[in-house]
Amino acid sequence: MSLNPSVALKTQPVSLAPEDKAQIDAILTENKDQPGATMLVLTLVQESLGYISSAMQAYIAQELDVPLSHLYGVLTFYSSFRMAPIGRHQISICLGTACYVRGGPMLTEKLQQLLGIQMGETTEDGRFTLEVCRCVGACSQAPVLMVDDDIAGRVDPSQVAKILRKYE
Repeated sequence: MSLNPSVALKTQPVSLAPEDKAQIDAILTENKDQPGATMLVLTLVQESLGYISSAMQAYIAQELDVPLSHLYGVLTFYSSFRMAPIGRHQISICLGTACYVRGGPMLTEKLQQLLGIQMGETTEDGRFTLEVCRCVGACSQAPVLMVDDDIAGRVDPSQVAKILRKYE
């Protein structure tokens, strides 16, 4: 019995959708021999497919001949990587110092209540993903929330439902 995760993966079939596998294969073919291939491949796969599922991770680890634990370590260390699909609209609540002090946590509570999800989750209909960000550079407008690339400043919790209606 082998203790090396990359060897064990080679004996286990990895189940991927054919279109996902084709995109990953194209990325791997072009980049697997580059210096820093792990980070480069993961970044390009996420740009192409939107996230990196467990099956994708196993396949990439197998093809790069690296332990799955190494890939997982990279994915969990860098906050820009996603291991699950995100909603059509990404809501980010700033909890940097100015936004936190001026009511960011109240916006968080209101959004969780209205959407029925917790931070880091996506609504069942796939419409919204809710997450925290640390600063959007609009401290004078605190508290701030972003929906996709749209910034709303000086947001009161009573305004949140109206802001969300623009994206339904």
